[in-house]
Amino acid sequence: MAQRTERADALRNREAVLAAADALFAASSSPQSVSMDEIAAAAGVGKGTLFRRFGDRAGLIGAVIASRLEPLHQAVREAQDAAGSSPRQRVLNLLDTSLRFKIENRNLMSAAEDAGLSSPYQAEHYGWWHAILRTALEEMPAVHDADFTAHALLAAIRADLVAHLIDEQGMDPDGLRASLAAYIDNVLGAG
Repeated sequence: MAQRTERADALRNREAVLAAADALFAASSSPQSVSMDEIAAAAGVGKGTLFRRFGDRAGLIGAVIASRLEPLHQAVREAQDAAGSSPRQRVLNLLDTSLRFKIENRNLMSAAEDAGLSSPYQAEHYGWWHAILRTALEEMPAVHDADFTAHALLAAIRADLVAHLIDEQGMDPDGLRASLAAYIDNVLGAG
C-alpha cells in the first residue's frame, strides 16, 4: 500500500503549529503554562486542528522536540563519523552536545517530562542518545557495563536536573559543562 502524501494545507498547518508552539514555549519561563488555545491562535488554526494532528499536549511537545532534535542528530552523526576521534572523545563530545541542547531547551525538555510523555527512558530520542553513547563506551576496555554506564551518564544531564542547577541553583552553563566533563573523567578514569 502506497504511503499517503500529506496535503499542502495540512503540511502548512503542521509547520505553523510547530513554529508557534516552539516560539511560545521558548518565550515562556514555564512552557507548562502555555495553553493549547494560545498555540492555536498564534498558528492561525483552530484548537481542534491541534488535537487532530498531535493528539494532546504531550504529543505536541514531543513533535516540537523532534523538530529541534533532527538537526542535532545530523550534527552528532557527522561528529561520530569523524576520523581520528577516540571512543573517550566521542563520549565527551556526545554528552557535551546533549547537555548544551538541554541547557538551551531546558524549559521545553522539562515540559516534556511534566507532560507525561511516559518514562523519559522510553522516549525515542533517549533511546537514540543511549545507543550512540553505549556504542562508544563498548569500545573502552575500562568500562565494564557500557549499557548501565550510558544510562548513568545520561541521568547526569536530565532536563529537570539541568533546569534545577541553572535556574534554581544559579549555576553558570559553562560551569555545568565543566562539571560534567570532570564527572565523565571520574566515571571513565582520567586519561
